[in-house]
Amino acid sequence: MKRRHRKSDCPVHFALEVFGDAWTLLIIRDLMFKGRNSYTDFLRAEEGIATNVLADRLVRLEEDGVLEKEGPPGRASTSRYRLTSKGIDLLPIMLEIIGWSAKYDPNTAADRGFVRRLRREPTGLAAEIRSQLVDRRSEAQASPRRAKGARASSPRKTKQREVSS
Repeated sequence: MKRRHRKSDCPVHFALEVFGDAWTLLIIRDLMFKGRNSYTDFLRAEEGIATNVLADRLVRLEEDGVLEKEGPPGRASTSRYRLTSKGIDLLPIMLEIIGWSAKYDPNTAADRGFVRRLRREPTGLAAEIRSQLVDRRSEAQASPRRAKGARASSPRKTKQREVSS
């Protein structure tokens, strides 16, 4: 992992160095809640991230161990990204941000049912989403190990948590 120069050892500063800008959090949101996992998917997000910013944030998140890339080297268009365990551990923070935004933003695009469940049973919702993320990660890690020509078993269908911000 490439280290950037840190100005302090404050835990808040450390966290902000890893995921402290809007584009980084939106990429994490897309991976966590919207099922986006390719460079093209991220570019098509409604916020309209610039290609140079997207490329930079993906590299930084990979260097920081928050996400990992799979696919042929040098072929960004066919690469897929997924959250690592470190990235999945950001779930409580992301849920808190969504809850806070839903409370204070009268124009929030967050799904009302999702927000209602987040308020009523945050632990159960977090456990369900974490399980889905871990399952997706496990399936992705297992797929490259299949023998050539071997058919994948049909993955368990899981409802993707769609959260607009």
